[in-house]
Amino acid sequence: MPAPSPAPLATAGNRTRSALVAVDLQVDFLPGGRLAVPGGHEVVPLANLAARHFPHVVLTQDWHPPGHVSFASSHPGKAPFDEIDLPYGRQILWPDHCVQDSEGARLSAELDVPHAQVVIRKGHHRTIDSYSTFYEADRTTPTGLSGYLRDRGIDTVYLLGLATDFCVSWSAVDAARHGFVTHVIEDACRALDVDGSLAKAYADMASAGVQRVRLADVIA
Repeated sequence: MPAPSPAPLATAGNRTRSALVAVDLQVDFLPGGRLAVPGGHEVVPLANLAARHFPHVVLTQDWHPPGHVSFASSHPGKAPFDEIDLPYGRQILWPDHCVQDSEGARLSAELDVPHAQVVIRKGHHRTIDSYSTFYEADRTTPTGLSGYLRDRGIDTVYLLGLATDFCVSWSAVDAARHGFVTHVIEDACRALDVDGSLAKAYADMASAGVQRVRLADVIA
């Protein structure tokens, strides 16, 4: 599907068809976590602020079973940030993180979005990783988020969270390709930047028609 044409930012008067997707604000991605994103703790209060300006909010969680294929510990002789080939493509190996029902998988205790209507859990298939909030990494297994948003009458998506160059950018690209007008609130995201992954993420988002915006413009 072609990327949507740029559209004006949503304002308080026209946000009934917009949704905020807050990506993976989980303990393991915050300082002290198993896969901490530098500055990740700075995003949580920004997410709280942004969410007050949206009637529709979606939260997402990495939700991996023990022994997940993306864990370096599942591959003898491999270390975190090594890469391997899997049936669905190239896979970066990560430290064990966001294991189902572990403390690290929990949403930050500082996250204050009581009106969020749904939590999308991804990466719960043992043999497939998932960065995107819309698809698993095989690019064919859906999470159901697109259908949920369509059924709610949403046509515009704003994303923030962790990490810019993985789960946020993959989600943004998929949102745009599904026909949603898509914005990434770039100062309410933080990146890992593994071997140039941030530059690649920005290029991929630009190619898909994703618009990069600032939080001050969104909440004005």
